[in-house]
Amino acid sequence: MNNPGIWPCLLYDDAAAARRFLTEVLGFTEALVVPEDGTTIAHAEFRWPEGGGVMLGSRAQAHAGVAPPAPNQWVYVVTADPDAVYKRALDAGATIAEKPYDTDYGSHNVAITDPEGTVWNFGTYGGA
Repeated sequence: MNNPGIWPCLLYDDAAAARRFLTEVLGFTEALVVPEDGTTIAHAEFRWPEGGGVMLGSRAQAHAGVAPPAPNQWVYVVTADPDAVYKRALDAGATIAEKPYDTDYGSHNVAITDPEGTVWNFGTYGGA
């Protein structure tokens, strides 16, 4: 798998719960976790099996002098099988923002909301 050139970096109030959601519900694989203490994560990296990655950390660990981003961000992940992600999320009781649907630009998508409100969009569109 190649290293992605862009790493979405997300902050969570409960990064441990986000860690479980990304791996157990969405299907990311854990590459690195740097705990800060028993309740916060200083830095974590997750890989998408089809390529790409995302980083996360505890909101309390935001860089000094930089305002942390607002919650409820959107992340798009390219996948050959959005329906499999949808089924895994549905079986886990996750909040489905949008059931699988086809777009007018030829992508097949699904949107899943994590416990802190970030919307994870999975689709077949890999860019122009």
